[in-house]
Amino acid sequence: QVQLVESGGGLVQAGGSLTLSCSASGATRSINNMGWFRQAPGKEREFVAAVIMSSGTTYYADAVKGRFTISGEKAKNTVYLQMNSLKPEDTAVYYCAAGDQIYHAWRYYFSAAYDYWGQGTQVTVSS
Repeated sequence: QVQLVESGGGLVQAGGSLTLSCSASGATRSINNMGWFRQAPGKEREFVAAVIMSSGTTYYADAVKGRFTISGEKAKNTVYLQMNSLKPEDTAVYYCAAGDQIYHAWRYYFSAAYDYWGQGTQVTVSS
C-alpha cells in the first residue's frame, strides 16, 4: 500500500502562483506514475498532469498546458505541481494520485491508471 499526502494549497489571486507537493510513503518502490487530478464544485474529477517517475516523461491537460509544470523527485517519492498564471476556473480540490502499472501513454490521462489517492488540497483562485 502507498499513502499520499498533499500540501501547498491555498487562496491566491488570479495571475498568481502556487506550488503543490505530494509525498508518498509505504510501498513506494512499486510506483510508476504520479499525477494530479482536480474536482471543482458540481463537476467531475478531471486530469491535470502526470509524470512517469523513472523517466520524467510528463503529460498535461490542455487547460493547464503552458501554465502548470509537474515534476517528480523519485529519491524523495515526491511530486510537485507548479501552477502559474492561475485563473478562477482553476479553483478546485486537487488530488494527488499514484499508480503501479506501466501503460500506453494515453492511459495516464484517466483515473483508472492510478491505484492510490490522496485526501486532496483546496486551491482557490479569486478574481
